[in-house]
Amino acid sequence: MAKGRRRKSYGHHNTVSAIIVYTLLALLLVGGVTVGGAMWYVHHTDEEQAAQASAAKAAEARRKQAFIAKVAPTAQSLYSQYKIFPSITIAQAILESDWGESSLSAEYNNLFGVKGTNPANTKEMTTQEYVNGEWQTIKARFRVYASYAQSITDHAQLFTRGTTWNAQQYQRVLAAQDYKTQAKALQADGYATDPDYASKLIEIIATYGLTKYDPAAAGQTSQAGASSR
Repeated sequence: MAKGRRRKSYGHHNTVSAIIVYTLLALLLVGGVTVGGAMWYVHHTDEEQAAQASAAKAAEARRKQAFIAKVAPTAQSLYSQYKIFPSITIAQAILESDWGESSLSAEYNNLFGVKGTNPANTKEMTTQEYVNGEWQTIKARFRVYASYAQSITDHAQLFTRGTTWNAQQYQRVLAAQDYKTQAKALQADGYATDPDYASKLIEIIATYGLTKYDPAAAGQTSQAGASSR
């Protein structure tokens, strides 16, 4: 009888062991599924974020190219009359209007921060200017334009008519034979208060390949001038 009871006890232990084993296997299976699911979720999330970042980058590139395409034709059409390199005009528009997204450009088509005094065609706004070695926030009146083309034309005319105190203010700008010289002349002739203005324009032109909008003859003159120096 004792032996029979021991055999029954063995069977009971075997059942308990099997339950434990199955439980452990189930836990391992659930754990594996959970870990695998978590890893898939992380991987899937990373892929989604990468796709979103890529889409945002592509949209940003399209937005910038659309702005350049909007400014370039007028800038090119004015070169023969005013001798402002289209690459310079486009770079100035990019820098000064933040790709057409500044309040001044978005609301009033003023791409270059051109100021005025007539309340009938200006708006008072705040701006940052570099004065006495530091950036300062000031209020000033800025011209209001009906279109980008009107703003670009007025900007080009500014260089030929000069300022109210000096009609010859921008003679070095007009005499420049390449975009780099013209960028530096803008700063030297007092067009902008930013001490890094010329280098910023040159960097923008190089980054976005804006010299392709300049006349071919002007580019050849620039190359000839560079080789002779």
